[in-house]
Amino acid sequence: MEDKKVIWITGASSGIGRALAIKFANKGWIVAASARRENLLQELSKINKNIYSFPLDVTNIEQCKIVFKSIVEKFKDIEISIFGTGIHDPKSEKEFNLEKIRKIMEVNYFGTMNSINSVYNFYNNKKGGQISIISSVAGYRGLPVAGAYCASKSALTSFAESLHFEMRRKNVRVTLVSPGFIKTPMTDQNDFPMPMIKSPEFAAEKIYNGLVLKKYFEIHFPIAFTYIMKFLRMLPNGIYFKVVEKGMKKIDY
Repeated sequence: MEDKKVIWITGASSGIGRALAIKFANKGWIVAASARRENLLQELSKINKNIYSFPLDVTNIEQCKIVFKSIVEKFKDIEISIFGTGIHDPKSEKEFNLEKIRKIMEVNYFGTMNSINSVYNFYNNKKGGQISIISSVAGYRGLPVAGAYCASKSALTSFAESLHFEMRRKNVRVTLVSPGFIKTPMTDQNDFPMPMIKSPEFAAEKIYNGLVLKKYFEIHFPIAFTYIMKFLRMLPNGIYFKVVEKGMKKIDY
């Protein structure tokens, strides 16, 4: 175990996080997998002996610190920390549901902040390693029926950019992951067509290559879709609103 690199993955019980845990474990990494649903983590750890379960609710700041300390004590080092916990509720977004808005921000944004807070001094002192934040192309601009989700992801994207400047001086790499539509339990809630939707395994492959084999700040995929979204981000508001309203007519408002 001593010669194997260690990665900590939050949101590992399903979707992209789960696929990532399996991908890195199959590549010989030690995977510290965290999520709230302990039963799913236990099932995941049975798939590959390199996966270890560390249950965690990222909205609990003290629990984040305790879990991180436990991982370091067990494995001595963490080369990569990738934070991917996220929720979305498209049904509640059709109305202004303040309780749900707070919940989405608490999990998606502040949950990631709690996680980063737990590793910040470790990487600062280590003067090496990598912090990766899973955002979304939904963070590029506001989209219909996704106000809270887009806001949480936009906040993560901006924070990752800011963190890059700070951590680069300490030889710590910061990466931003911006997926398009990936088939997960979360996107299964959507009631509209999702162009170029890909599997979690596709996402895991792209993220693994971006984290381990390449040195880009942003890992975004599928390329054909994400470049369209990047183009939309550059459009003036008037044109952007008309284009998106035309393309999203199939959404049931």
